[in-house]
Amino acid sequence: MVLASAVVCAVLVGVYAFTAKSWYRAQVTLLPVENKSAQGLLGQLGPLSGLAGLAGISLDGGGRAEPIAVLRSRDFLRDFIERKQLLTVLFADRWDAQQRKWTTTPSKTPDIRDAVKFFDEDVRRIGEDRKLSLVTLTVDWTDAQTAADWANQMAVDINAKLRASAIEDAEKSIAYLREQLATANQVALQQSISRLIESQMQTLMVARGNEEYAFRVIDTAHPAKKRFKPYRSLLIIGGAFVGALLACVFLVVRTQLRSAKLRSNLNEE
Repeated sequence: MVLASAVVCAVLVGVYAFTAKSWYRAQVTLLPVENKSAQGLLGQLGPLSGLAGLAGISLDGGGRAEPIAVLRSRDFLRDFIERKQLLTVLFADRWDAQQRKWTTTPSKTPDIRDAVKFFDEDVRRIGEDRKLSLVTLTVDWTDAQTAADWANQMAVDINAKLRASAIEDAEKSIAYLREQLATANQVALQQSISRLIESQMQTLMVARGNEEYAFRVIDTAHPAKKRFKPYRSLLIIGGAFVGALLACVFLVVRTQLRSAKLRSNLNEE
């Protein structure tokens, strides 16, 4: 019984393993780039450092927390999915390509919120190696080339998004600081504002001249030769083990029930 149960479960799991879609994994390795243009400026400004805050300038020397947070954000995924028009790709089993309409009822028709949730939980993963200061962007999908294309495109997009944000912030800060410089009547204040403007000009030049503004791509993604999942061998072995375990549990329970019934009959006699 144990052997038969193990074989049956292994066959059933094997049928699933060989008929399920194959998933492939693509991975991009990124190195966060720290903007050090403002390092040391906080100590030079002293009590006037509050002016930098009013201008929207960060004086902590940049850092990796914000770029990684943006990379992890659902807003970034939403922009990526909408720009690439991936809603019907992610839910292709519910989309009729010939008639160009959803096959589900309106209440079950997926929207951008479902796409972002699915992409965040099942498709894209972000890993950090704090020791080596590396970030890995992983994409799992049913087509190897598509997975690699998405991973590489997301690496490009995150740099473009953070570059545009840095340029916009720097331009606003420079405009505000120039207004303050025009009204400043103290030499020390004028010098401090000039240093802030210089810092923002450096940030602006770096952002405009460097496509890899926030992340430097160490390894690009390439189409995988082998599937990532399902793990067919492990599934079949696991199925056989579960089948044998269930048979053993059944035999033990049956033996206990028979023993209890026998004792009950003996007591009645």
